[in-house]
Amino acid sequence: MVTAVVGSLIAFIVALLVGGLAIYISARVIVGVEDYSHAVITALIGAIAWALTSWIPLIGPVIALIVWIAVINWRYPGSWVKAVLIGLVAWLSALVILFLLNQVLGLGIGAFGVPGT
Repeated sequence: MVTAVVGSLIAFIVALLVGGLAIYISARVIVGVEDYSHAVITALIGAIAWALTSWIPLIGPVIALIVWIAVINWRYPGSWVKAVLIGLVAWLSALVILFLLNQVLGLGIGAFGVPGT
């Protein structure tokens, strides 16, 4: 049991760091913010917001996506358009990062804080 908990904790931390890296890359490109710890906290808040809203029947995923973009808009400078762009680039970045980690290195992880990854 302890091994399973430790394994789950390590998987959570790695997934959170990957989600943070994707948001960091995106925020750096879109708004010029270069703060990895800020991106990791944003990923954590975004993951919590997603978990709290995505369960709603029928419209949950749409609400969750809007709330996730709202978290980005709150945490980074710029408009809603820039928040959407940060989210889009973060999603694409996460896909590339996860492809490299999972296919090239043979890991089986996802990314917290970036929907659909």
